[in-house]
Amino acid sequence: MLVSNPGWPLNDRQGGQGGSSLIEYRGCIVIEGLTPCAIAKELTKRGILTVTGRAKWNAATINGVLANEKYTGCARIQKTFTLDFLTKKVVKNTGQVPSYFVGQSHPAIIAPETFEMVQAEVAWRKREGGRYSGVSIFSGKIKCGECGGSFGAKVWHSTDKYRRVIYRCNKKYDGHKCQTPHVTEEDIKTAFVTAFNKLVTEREEIVANATLVRQTLCDTAELEREKASLGQELAVLVEMTQNCIAENARVAQDQGEYQKRYNGLVERYEKAKARFDEVTETIAQRSAKGERLAGFIRTLEAQGEPVAEFDERLWGAMVDYVTVGVDGGMTVMFRDGTEVDG
Repeated sequence: MLVSNPGWPLNDRQGGQGGSSLIEYRGCIVIEGLTPCAIAKELTKRGILTVTGRAKWNAATINGVLANEKYTGCARIQKTFTLDFLTKKVVKNTGQVPSYFVGQSHPAIIAPETFEMVQAEVAWRKREGGRYSGVSIFSGKIKCGECGGSFGAKVWHSTDKYRRVIYRCNKKYDGHKCQTPHVTEEDIKTAFVTAFNKLVTEREEIVANATLVRQTLCDTAELEREKASLGQELAVLVEMTQNCIAENARVAQDQGEYQKRYNGLVERYEKAKARFDEVTETIAQRSAKGERLAGFIRTLEAQGEPVAEFDERLWGAMVDYVTVGVDGGMTVMFRDGTEVDG
């Protein structure tokens, strides 16, 4: 079960159980709603060193860790290739030559399911237009009810005692000029508390509905079986291709026939790999959605009483986004798809 646990002992920065926990931790809090920027700040704050011994983390490092399939025990062969054997120039492979994915090439330190869910979450955020900037807990989560765009943070009176941060539509003074008013962080917090307390009053029904949705729409059993079969096929094709290349290097043979055989294997591999990637992405999307719903259900079940004040943890675990209407009213979209006026 993926649960963000700020109390994990993350003092071993590479390898072993501590290293595994650290990687799992990053993945979990991504799924719980934090951004790579926020994760980097948290790890820096806790004094966790990077693999190179640096005290300060950055978002690029976090993104690199989250996207590295090697932690799952898999490896992609030929990510780069030598462009010129005379100069030994190595370039990134963007399709110029075949690239092979090998499963179980070495021991894994995180579950493949965790990795896939993180990739799905990252892809979902990209599809949302990069709403998750990580500047604050509200960044990218406030939406304009008129144009559908995001609200951005603006600072008023930045140099005097009246300084305040407000959020307004990024298109308010750009072309269309949306009529939605600005809102303050206190407005957002108040709307969330109101909406969340309404949600709590119907907790049992909402939990039951969310559980049913998770069971029916997030099931991956059939897809997992297809993925396993495709993985075995890919492994066989990789071995056949490598044997084909090795044989051509050892034994003189008709190069036309060799190229035909090689191209046939590559074509079969690429077709199977395309389906493997499609199935993997679908599994990851369903798993990520299921985990988001599971976190929503756990949090709502644990919250038996209405809240008296804003809780940052509840905000991060429960809210997808808040929509601000032209009249200034706010509607909270919770992670299970429930919309509640704040």
